[in-house]
Amino acid sequence: MVRKKDKKQKRVVEKGKIYVVATFNNTFITVTDEKGNPVIVGSCGMYGFSGTRKSTPHAATVTTEATLKKAMAEYGLKEADVFVKGIGPGREAALRVIRSLEIDVLRLIDITPVPHNGVRPPKVRRV
Repeated sequence: MVRKKDKKQKRVVEKGKIYVVATFNNTFITVTDEKGNPVIVGSCGMYGFSGTRKSTPHAATVTTEATLKKAMAEYGLKEADVFVKGIGPGREAALRVIRSLEIDVLRLIDITPVPHNGVRPPKVRRV
């Protein structure tokens, strides 16, 4: 006799982390629990933006707001650490949305990678 599996119970994530990755072409929002396991993800393409419209502050605003409201409704997110990575146009827009919602921001950390004199530059071009 084959039994049906019970419906998976939704977990409650009151305290988590919000990762904002703002590239020049897109903006990604990832909400994780305290250990770093992803709970919900969102990108501008998931909310109907395509092409050059994905890389606008308006697209980042819509994406961030929808993703965080879903996290608050389904998982009970109340407070979070915010990690921002990248220098795209959606960076400031996403932070404005996070500040306007009822999420307590415990820490705001910039994790953009910065080279410390990275690779060797190319030879000087002689024409």
